[in-house]
Amino acid sequence: MIRDGRTPEAIDEAARILGDGGLVAFPTETVYGLGADAGSDAAVARIFAAKGRPSDHPLIVHVPAGATGTEALARFAQPLPEFAQKLVRAFWPGPLTLIVARQPGVGAAAAGGQDTIGLRCPSHPVAQALLAACARQGVYGVAGPSANRFGRVSPTTALHVQEEFGDELLVIDGGPCEVGIESTIVDCSRGAPVLLRPGAITRGQIESACGEALRDKEDLATPDPRASGTLEAHYAPSAKVRLMDAKALQTGLDVLGANAAHIAVWSRTALKSRSQRVLQRRMPDDAAATAQQLFAVLRAFDTEGVKLIWVETPPSGPEWEGVRDRLQRAAAA
Repeated sequence: MIRDGRTPEAIDEAARILGDGGLVAFPTETVYGLGADAGSDAAVARIFAAKGRPSDHPLIVHVPAGATGTEALARFAQPLPEFAQKLVRAFWPGPLTLIVARQPGVGAAAAGGQDTIGLRCPSHPVAQALLAACARQGVYGVAGPSANRFGRVSPTTALHVQEEFGDELLVIDGGPCEVGIESTIVDCSRGAPVLLRPGAITRGQIESACGEALRDKEDLATPDPRASGTLEAHYAPSAKVRLMDAKALQTGLDVLGANAAHIAVWSRTALKSRSQRVLQRRMPDDAAATAQQLFAVLRAFDTEGVKLIWVETPPSGPEWEGVRDRLQRAAAA
């Protein structure tokens, strides 16, 4: 059931369901999340069951802004190092998740059993209204992985969520997601910032805000904590995704010629096909616009029943890193 997130009645209903241990899908600026009370291991278990997600694969906990958010942060996390506090001040609310040391006895299921936990303060106004309403009921954090079956394409509209889970799940509609790919994840639990998942916030922005260089995984003796959305194969449509440069794309279309079928192409470069059965869609030249469209485009191609999705490899600039990451993981599935 889809409800308009701009109405107080929808927010109150969603907060009641979450307070009772149920599941609700809600919008963020990145993607739609499948939410449950992060402080209740039983409620969080319902997320894993609904998504078909392994219970040791941690979730991101969403906290409200302002003073309530400060209280929520203290409930789930041990005191943050100074560089992490700078990132909070610079990017919260916003599309940045921090992996931090977890308070003992809180959020174990959401953390996948680890001593660390991922926390984020989303900027979407509907998400913030819901988180504030939840806090008034004593729910200070909402675990919210993407509202899709595990490993599949993330949803960026309320209808995408309904297509995944049916009409029984309450979906709070906040419109299409502005960012379109999941949050940047920075590990802050080992004394230095480490980028675990790229997103809309770039490496340069992170380093400028926290005053430290991002460390590589190989620089630290301890292994990375497990984090949401970092598996090699993820974000995959039913069709097989293949990344190619423009020359290889055009060569493939030329070789197949008029017999090409069940293929979709998403490219910045104008390509020619002799087959009317090839679906072609123009990829934006801008990284942010491409990210906003990415998951919706993959879902639309799946809906058309194609078997192959050929995508022009994104440029190498830092602003494209999040898009490249999602497409590479989709192609690895």
